[in-house]
Amino acid sequence: MEIIGKVVRLGNLIEGQSARGPWRKQDLIIETEEQYPRTVCLTCWTNQIDEAQKFAPGQSIKAQIEISSREFNGKWYTDVRVWRFDPVGAAAPTPAPQPAAQPVQSAQPMHQTPPAATPAADYFPPQEDSVDDLPF
Repeated sequence: MEIIGKVVRLGNLIEGQSARGPWRKQDLIIETEEQYPRTVCLTCWTNQIDEAQKFAPGQSIKAQIEISSREFNGKWYTDVRVWRFDPVGAAAPTPAPQPAAQPVQSAQPMHQTPPAATPAADYFPPQEDSVDDLPF
C-alpha cells in the first residue's frame, strides 16, 4: 500500500535491546492531502529512520507501507510501518514500453476524492400537490 501526505513532525527516537539485538524506532506524523485530511502516524524502523530525518515539515512524501495488528493482554495494537519513502515530485522511474496491441492504461491515484454532493432537489423534484411543512 502507499500513502501520500505532508510531513507534520518527527517523533522521538526510541532505542532498545531485544533477543535479536539492538533496535531503533521513530514515528513520522503526516497529514494526507485529501478533501478531508487525516493525520497518520507512520512507524519507521532502523533502515528508514535516516531517510525520515531528511524530511522537513510541510514537505510532501509518498510512503510504501504495511499495516499490521497484534494482540497483547486482550488489547489490540496497530502499526503503520514504512518500508520505503519517496519525496513527491521526484523523478519517477520510466515504465517499460507496452506492445502496440495492448491499450495504454492510465495510472489512477489510490485515494480519490468523492464527487461533490448533488442537491437533493436534483434527485427529488418538488411535486405540484405536495405540502412542505418541515421547519427547515
